[in-house]
Amino acid sequence: MALDCPETPPTPPDPHRVVALVAPNQELYPVTSASGVFGYHGPDIPQHYSFSLCAERPGSLPTTLGVPIQVDSGLEALDDADTVVIASWTLTPSAAVLHAVSQAHTRGARIVAVCAGIFIPAALGLLDGRRASVHWELSGELAARHPRVIPDDTVIYVDHGDVATAGASAATLDLCLHQVLQEYGAAHAMRIGRQLAAGPHREGCQRQYPPLPTTGPMPDSLAPLLEWLLSRLPDQVTVKDMAAYSGVSPRTLTRQFADQLGVPPARWLLERRLAATRALLEETDLPVETIATRVGLSSAVNLRRRFHTALRTTPAAYRRSFR
Repeated sequence: MALDCPETPPTPPDPHRVVALVAPNQELYPVTSASGVFGYHGPDIPQHYSFSLCAERPGSLPTTLGVPIQVDSGLEALDDADTVVIASWTLTPSAAVLHAVSQAHTRGARIVAVCAGIFIPAALGLLDGRRASVHWELSGELAARHPRVIPDDTVIYVDHGDVATAGASAATLDLCLHQVLQEYGAAHAMRIGRQLAAGPHREGCQRQYPPLPTTGPMPDSLAPLLEWLLSRLPDQVTVKDMAAYSGVSPRTLTRQFADQLGVPPARWLLERRLAATRALLEETDLPVETIATRVGLSSAVNLRRRFHTALRTTPAAYRRSFR
């Protein structure tokens, strides 16, 4: 989507400051993903974040794309960062980088480590005894260097609040949208996701990658089915209906969901319905009964029960928190 973006986008009066720590031979995808979520979205979407880059040695840094990026700020930029995005790194970060990130964390900054960026919070002991999403190619190296970390190379991200990890670069967008959802609500996160034309938001428990079959063809992508389901949230769609749309058996479809998303079809659909419920509670004054009909949860009683099970609060209390 083309925006009439000013040369210097406006900065909100008291932004949540997101600083991406980059390095030579930087992969750009996680940086641009974080910038896409935390950057300027035009005058129609409230701006809550500022986004900038820093490096241990600022200047012109080479990237894996073959073109350099200009980074003007050094590690001092982390002194007032609210979130530090470590968007890839070497396995042995320098003492200066470790000190700067440690100081930021001690001050209360959130640390978001993507792919090899996990080796920085791991070296600082911030992940000792905690699960961390790690790329499957790096899980052995992480276990050898930092045996107190509990690596998980199956899920796309793990969020502990003060430290969050995403094993693969492709999960950066999901993890950043997850942070927006936690801090400013589902409706705001969905508006940013729609502007970016992002696919359905993936929960952290979803699989990092589908396992390769030993025989036969790779399973078809579930993307067309997921888009179809999102367009039919008010309808009572069964697993049998999903299977018929996809041209496979219910058993095969359930296996594809488990392999590709890590959750059963019914749970995935329920999570989407609850996300839509949260957005409507945040942005409208619609009665709970009306919302239940719109999102396919059939009744206010069913919506309240499902909502409380998932979020440990009531729709009314959740709505009040956004007023």
